[in-house]
Amino acid sequence: MKIKSRHHLRSDEVDDLTEEIQTQLGVDLAGSTFELVELADSPFDLVLVDGDPTAMYYEFEDGERLPFLTVRGANKTNPNKNVVTVDAGAISFVSDGADVMRPGIVSADDSIDPDDLVVIVEETHGKALAVGRAQVSGEEMSGDSGKVVNSIHHVGDEFYEFAP
Repeated sequence: MKIKSRHHLRSDEVDDLTEEIQTQLGVDLAGSTFELVELADSPFDLVLVDGDPTAMYYEFEDGERLPFLTVRGANKTNPNKNVVTVDAGAISFVSDGADVMRPGIVSADDSIDPDDLVVIVEETHGKALAVGRAQVSGEEMSGDSGKVVNSIHHVGDEFYEFAP
């Protein structure tokens, strides 16, 4: 992972980031320093909050760039929106970067729309395993077959292991 640049966010950028995270996930992203780490050849840019890789910007194929939590950030803040919960049988697959299939889903936030970024958590302890991109609405996620979330970041990937 090659770093293109690093700089502290201006206060208006921090306000925009924290407001968007609050709107999307229902969590307050608090910290005294916010540093943007721009990565070369990656759809991600990382946001270090007090030195921890807590948030990111994800760039979609159409050029839209949205802030979201990293897996580490989700485990710190426990989001209550845009969450997909998987059963114990899916944990090892999702943690290794597999896409989420309907049979593994226990519940999903009904407000999820196709293409939304979502946090994937396990049902027993509510720990975040991955961040993904919804392929269907939250109401359509449960069922017998089919892929419903594309994994974009998971526990143990190079983005998760990033050390400033």
